[in-house]
Amino acid sequence: MKRKGLLTILLVFGFLFSVFFLFALLIVASADQDGSVTGEGIGVVEVIGPITSSRETVEQLRKFSENDRIKGIVVRIDSPGGAVAPSQEIYQAVLDARKKKKVVASMGSVAASGGYYIACAADKIYANPGSVTGSIGVITQITNFEQLAELAKVDVITIKSGKYKDTGNPFRAFTEDDRQFFEQMILNIYDQFVRDVAKSRNMSEDEVRQLADGRVYTGEQAKANKLVDELGGLEAAIAYAGTEAGFTERPKVFYPPKQEEALFGKLLQGAAQGVTRGVVEGVRQEAEPTVEYRWAGPR
Repeated sequence: MKRKGLLTILLVFGFLFSVFFLFALLIVASADQDGSVTGEGIGVVEVIGPITSSRETVEQLRKFSENDRIKGIVVRIDSPGGAVAPSQEIYQAVLDARKKKKVVASMGSVAASGGYYIACAADKIYANPGSVTGSIGVITQITNFEQLAELAKVDVITIKSGKYKDTGNPFRAFTEDDRQFFEQMILNIYDQFVRDVAKSRNMSEDEVRQLADGRVYTGEQAKANKLVDELGGLEAAIAYAGTEAGFTERPKVFYPPKQEEALFGKLLQGAAQGVTRGVVEGVRQEAEPTVEYRWAGPR
């Protein structure tokens, strides 16, 4: 009886597991399809929150640019910016999309630093009068735990292959050489930002540098300084994109299907992350120097 009972449990569990697995696969498969687009209209791609990854946004732009039913694209930005490389990748993806159809940027509450960088790639930029934008610049923040390690009597031993290999190491003093190293890197990335803004906005680099001291601007101020083209919200941007695409009435608006993670992936990820790992990862991320196109002010 015990063996039969165990076999029954295993069979039931196996059946439920199989159904659950197939259901998860269907969710993933449906998320990758663009079946939500029926008829013709304008596609809206959202860049919301800090920019840490470009994969999903780049893929959404690519799909909309290749979809003949999407006649124009609006990139809705509500972001203080973020990591440099993802911002640059999304910027390039917008430029690539422009080769096939009109792309309009629409600023929400905040489109600063990396958010503004992305907007610059569009054919036209709309901002609300009170949108916060600009913040053209680069920032990095380094946390130093040297005194804390000394207090805890922790000795961190570093073996390195070159003088600058551990630049930014949170467990040793931050030297003048370290400062110069980071300043040179930051200024190089800043020059890239200025060049791309100047090219995109048909301004000279000197004009951009006068505005690019890290300060933010309201939408009205940004328009006066040629950083945006028009004042208006998302609807105004959609209407403009629709007109450019030949629509005589408000076009249909399509958003990309949500990219849902497989439930199994979430469960496995949650099970794998213990308290110790979470603490170690949190300390590592806090200590690790990051270079960002990011506005550090309040939202």
